[in-house]
Amino acid sequence: MSTRKTILITGASQGIGAGLVRSFLERGYNVVGTSRRVTEATLPDAPEHLELVDGDVGDPATAERVARRAIERFGSIDALVNNAGIFFTKPFLEYTIDDLRLLTATNIEGFIHFTKHAIRQMIRQGSGGSVVTITTSLTDHPIAGVTASFAMITKGGLNAATKSLAMEFAKDNIRVNAVAPGIVDTPMHETDPKDFLKSLSPMGTITPVEEIVNGVVYLTESTNITGEVLHVDNGAHLGKW
Repeated sequence: MSTRKTILITGASQGIGAGLVRSFLERGYNVVGTSRRVTEATLPDAPEHLELVDGDVGDPATAERVARRAIERFGSIDALVNNAGIFFTKPFLEYTIDDLRLLTATNIEGFIHFTKHAIRQMIRQGSGGSVVTITTSLTDHPIAGVTASFAMITKGGLNAATKSLAMEFAKDNIRVNAVAPGIVDTPMHETDPKDFLKSLSPMGTITPVEEIVNGVVYLTESTNITGEVLHVDNGAHLGKW
Protein backbone atom coordinates (compact mmCIF):
# COMPACT_ATOMS: atom_id res chain seq x y z
CA MET A 1 0.00 0.00 0.00
CA SER A 2 1.32 3.43 -0.95
CA THR A 3 2.24 6.00 1.69
CA ARG A 4 1.55 8.78 -0.82
CA LYS A 5 -1.74 10.63 -0.44
CA THR A 6 -4.35 9.99 -3.11
CA ILE A 7 -6.51 12.75 -4.60
CA LEU A 8 -9.56 12.45 -6.87
CA ILE A 9 -10.03 15.19 -9.49
CA THR A 10 -13.19 15.56 -11.58
CA GLY A 11 -13.26 17.40 -14.90
CA ALA A 12 -9.61 16.43 -15.25
CA SER A 13 -9.13 16.48 -19.03
CA GLN A 14 -8.48 20.18 -19.72
CA GLY A 15 -8.31 23.67 -18.26
CA ILE A 16 -8.26 23.87 -14.47
CA GLY A 17 -8.65 20.09 -14.12
CA ALA A 18 -5.58 19.29 -16.23
CA GLY A 19 -3.62 21.90 -14.29
CA LEU A 20 -4.67 20.27 -11.03
CA VAL A 21 -3.55 16.84 -12.25
CA ARG A 22 -0.09 18.19 -13.13
CA SER A 23 0.32 20.13 -9.91
CA PHE A 24 -0.69 17.33 -7.53
CA LEU A 25 1.51 14.82 -9.34
CA GLU A 26 4.41 17.25 -8.96
CA ARG A 27 3.60 17.52 -5.24
CA GLY A 28 3.89 13.77 -4.77
CA TYR A 29 0.26 12.65 -4.79
CA ASN A 30 -1.35 9.69 -6.45
CA VAL A 31 -3.99 11.19 -8.76
CA VAL A 32 -7.21 9.63 -10.02
CA GLY A 33 -8.66 11.86 -12.72
CA THR A 34 -12.03 11.56 -14.40
CA SER A 35 -14.07 13.21 -17.14
CA ARG A 36 -16.14 11.91 -20.03
CA ARG A 37 -13.06 11.29 -22.22
CA VAL A 38 -10.14 11.82 -19.86
CA THR A 39 -8.23 8.83 -21.26
CA GLU A 40 -7.91 10.76 -24.55
CA ALA A 41 -6.57 13.93 -22.88
CA THR A 42 -3.01 15.24 -23.02
CA LEU A 43 -1.89 14.72 -19.43
CA PRO A 44 1.47 13.92 -17.81
CA ASP A 45 2.87 10.45 -18.39
CA ALA A 46 3.01 9.14 -14.82
CA PRO A 47 1.96 5.50 -14.99
CA GLU A 48 2.88 4.70 -11.40
CA HIS A 49 0.89 7.53 -9.84
CA LEU A 50 -1.89 8.50 -12.29
CA GLU A 51 -5.12 6.61 -12.96
CA LEU A 52 -7.63 7.92 -15.52
CA VAL A 53 -11.27 6.86 -15.54
CA ASP A 54 -13.76 7.89 -18.24
CA GLY A 55 -17.28 8.73 -17.13
CA ASP A 56 -20.02 11.33 -16.68
CA VAL A 57 -19.87 12.78 -13.16
CA GLY A 58 -23.66 13.07 -13.16
CA ASP A 59 -23.90 9.27 -13.31
CA PRO A 60 -23.61 7.77 -9.82
CA ALA A 61 -21.79 4.76 -11.28
CA THR A 62 -18.89 7.01 -12.29
CA ALA A 63 -18.15 8.12 -8.72
CA GLU A 64 -18.43 4.54 -7.51
CA ARG A 65 -16.02 3.34 -10.20
CA VAL A 66 -13.51 6.14 -9.53
CA ALA A 67 -13.55 5.58 -5.76
CA ARG A 68 -13.14 1.83 -6.16
CA ARG A 69 -10.26 2.26 -8.59
CA ALA A 70 -8.51 4.69 -6.21
CA ILE A 71 -8.74 2.26 -3.30
CA GLU A 72 -7.76 -0.82 -5.33
CA ARG A 73 -4.84 0.91 -7.00
CA PHE A 74 -3.53 3.26 -4.31
CA GLY A 75 -5.17 2.16 -1.05
CA SER A 76 -6.79 5.42 0.08
CA ILE A 77 -8.75 8.56 -0.74
CA ASP A 78 -7.26 11.53 1.08
CA ALA A 79 -8.55 14.47 -0.95
CA LEU A 80 -11.14 15.35 -3.59
CA VAL A 81 -11.43 18.28 -5.97
CA ASN A 82 -14.92 18.73 -7.39
CA ASN A 83 -13.81 20.61 -10.49
CA ALA A 84 -16.25 19.29 -13.11
CA GLY A 85 -18.94 21.83 -13.91
CA ILE A 86 -20.99 23.33 -16.69
CA PHE A 87 -22.00 26.95 -17.10
CA PHE A 88 -24.08 28.76 -19.65
CA THR A 89 -26.00 32.03 -19.60
CA LYS A 90 -29.53 32.86 -20.73
CA PRO A 91 -32.05 35.50 -19.74
CA PHE A 92 -34.06 34.11 -16.81
CA LEU A 93 -37.27 34.00 -18.85
CA GLU A 94 -35.56 31.89 -21.53
CA TYR A 95 -33.97 29.29 -19.25
CA THR A 96 -35.93 26.03 -19.22
CA ILE A 97 -36.41 23.30 -16.66
CA ASP A 98 -34.35 21.06 -18.96
CA ASP A 99 -31.53 23.62 -18.65
CA LEU A 100 -31.81 23.38 -14.87
CA ARG A 101 -31.71 19.58 -14.97
CA LEU A 102 -28.61 19.69 -17.17
CA LEU A 103 -26.84 22.11 -14.81
CA THR A 104 -27.94 20.18 -11.73
CA ALA A 105 -26.83 16.77 -13.04
CA THR A 106 -23.21 17.85 -13.38
CA ASN A 107 -22.82 20.66 -10.86
CA ILE A 108 -24.87 19.35 -7.94
CA GLU A 109 -25.46 15.63 -8.44
CA GLY A 110 -21.82 15.10 -9.49
CA PHE A 111 -20.70 16.96 -6.37
CA ILE A 112 -22.96 14.80 -4.19
CA HIS A 113 -21.90 11.45 -5.69
CA PHE A 114 -18.16 12.11 -5.46
CA THR A 115 -18.24 13.85 -2.08
CA LYS A 116 -20.22 11.00 -0.51
CA HIS A 117 -17.79 8.35 -1.73
CA ALA A 118 -14.75 10.41 -0.69
CA ILE A 119 -16.04 11.27 2.79
CA ARG A 120 -17.16 7.70 3.49
CA GLN A 121 -13.67 6.46 2.69
CA MET A 122 -12.00 9.25 4.69
CA ILE A 123 -14.09 8.27 7.73
CA ARG A 124 -13.11 4.60 7.29
CA GLN A 125 -9.44 5.61 7.18
CA GLY A 126 -9.77 7.79 10.27
CA SER A 127 -7.04 10.18 9.16
CA GLY A 128 -9.11 13.16 8.01
CA GLY A 129 -9.09 14.59 4.52
CA SER A 130 -9.94 17.51 2.25
CA VAL A 131 -12.72 18.34 -0.21
CA VAL A 132 -12.37 21.43 -2.42
CA THR A 133 -15.09 22.48 -4.89
CA ILE A 134 -14.78 24.97 -7.75
CA THR A 135 -17.67 27.46 -7.70
CA THR A 136 -17.74 31.08 -8.96
CA SER A 137 -17.60 34.63 -7.61
CA LEU A 138 -20.79 35.41 -9.57
CA THR A 139 -22.74 33.83 -6.69
CA ASP A 140 -21.75 36.81 -4.49
CA HIS A 141 -21.63 39.54 -7.09
CA PRO A 142 -23.82 39.30 -10.21
CA ILE A 143 -22.57 41.27 -13.20
CA ALA A 144 -24.98 43.23 -15.40
CA GLY A 145 -25.23 41.49 -18.77
CA VAL A 146 -24.04 38.11 -17.46
CA THR A 147 -27.45 36.50 -16.99
CA ALA A 148 -26.65 33.29 -15.15
CA SER A 149 -29.53 32.83 -12.66
CA PHE A 150 -30.05 29.10 -13.18
CA ALA A 151 -26.32 28.36 -13.15
CA MET A 152 -26.10 30.33 -9.90
CA ILE A 153 -28.78 28.17 -8.28
CA THR A 154 -26.28 25.33 -8.59
CA LYS A 155 -23.06 27.17 -7.77
CA GLY A 156 -24.56 29.13 -4.88
CA GLY A 157 -25.88 25.85 -3.51
CA LEU A 158 -22.37 24.41 -3.60
CA ASN A 159 -21.00 27.35 -1.59
CA ALA A 160 -23.74 26.84 1.01
CA ALA A 161 -23.23 23.06 1.11
CA THR A 162 -19.49 23.59 1.54
CA LYS A 163 -20.09 25.46 4.80
CA SER A 164 -22.64 22.94 6.06
CA LEU A 165 -20.38 19.98 5.35
CA ALA A 166 -17.40 21.74 6.91
CA MET A 167 -19.34 21.95 10.16
CA GLU A 168 -20.79 18.44 9.89
CA PHE A 169 -17.44 16.71 9.41
CA ALA A 170 -15.13 18.98 11.42
CA LYS A 171 -15.04 16.40 14.22
CA ASP A 172 -13.71 13.87 11.70
CA ASN A 173 -10.91 16.26 10.66
CA ILE A 174 -12.39 16.36 7.14
CA ARG A 175 -12.10 19.89 5.80
CA VAL A 176 -14.50 21.20 3.13
CA ASN A 177 -13.69 24.37 1.19
CA ALA A 178 -14.36 26.05 -2.15
CA VAL A 179 -12.46 28.17 -4.65
CA ALA A 180 -14.57 30.80 -6.41
CA PRO A 181 -12.93 31.95 -9.65
CA GLY A 182 -13.88 34.85 -11.87
CA ILE A 183 -12.86 34.68 -15.53
CA VAL A 184 -10.15 32.07 -16.05
CA ASP A 185 -8.03 31.54 -19.17
CA THR A 186 -9.49 28.14 -20.10
CA PRO A 187 -10.82 26.58 -23.31
CA MET A 188 -14.33 27.64 -22.19
CA HIS A 189 -13.44 31.24 -23.08
CA GLU A 190 -11.12 30.76 -26.06
CA THR A 191 -13.62 32.27 -28.55
CA ASP A 192 -14.81 35.09 -26.27
CA PRO A 193 -13.51 38.64 -26.90
CA LYS A 194 -10.63 39.28 -24.50
CA ASP A 195 -11.47 42.95 -23.93
CA PHE A 196 -14.94 42.01 -22.74
CA LEU A 197 -13.56 39.30 -20.43
CA LYS A 198 -11.06 41.75 -18.93
CA SER A 199 -13.92 44.17 -18.17
CA LEU A 200 -15.49 41.62 -15.81
CA SER A 201 -13.22 42.41 -12.85
CA PRO A 202 -11.93 45.63 -11.28
CA MET A 203 -8.31 44.62 -11.92
CA GLY A 204 -9.09 44.24 -15.63
CA THR A 205 -7.25 40.96 -15.97
CA ILE A 206 -7.98 37.31 -16.78
CA THR A 207 -6.87 34.73 -14.23
CA PRO A 208 -4.38 32.11 -15.43
CA VAL A 209 -5.24 28.48 -14.62
CA GLU A 210 -2.18 28.25 -12.35
CA GLU A 211 -3.69 30.78 -9.92
CA ILE A 212 -6.81 28.64 -9.44
CA VAL A 213 -4.66 25.54 -9.05
CA ASN A 214 -2.57 27.33 -6.41
CA GLY A 215 -5.74 28.20 -4.48
CA VAL A 216 -6.91 24.58 -4.54
CA VAL A 217 -3.51 23.29 -3.40
CA TYR A 218 -3.47 25.84 -0.58
CA LEU A 219 -6.87 24.77 0.73
CA THR A 220 -6.13 21.06 0.26
CA GLU A 221 -3.00 21.30 2.39
CA SER A 222 -4.02 23.96 4.96
CA THR A 223 -4.95 21.85 7.96
CA ASN A 224 -6.64 24.70 9.87
CA ILE A 225 -8.93 26.03 7.13
CA THR A 226 -12.45 24.70 6.65
CA GLY A 227 -15.73 26.20 5.45
CA GLU A 228 -13.86 28.81 3.41
CA VAL A 229 -14.89 30.15 -0.01
CA LEU A 230 -11.65 31.54 -1.43
CA HIS A 231 -12.18 34.13 -4.17
CA VAL A 232 -9.53 34.01 -6.89
CA ASP A 233 -11.23 36.48 -9.21
CA ASN A 234 -9.19 39.69 -9.57
CA GLY A 235 -11.54 41.41 -7.09
CA ALA A 236 -14.82 40.68 -8.90
CA HIS A 237 -16.58 39.71 -5.63
CA LEU A 238 -15.93 43.16 -4.13
CA GLY A 239 -18.75 44.99 -5.89
CA LYS A 240 -19.26 47.69 -8.48
CA TRP A 241 -16.27 48.97 -10.47
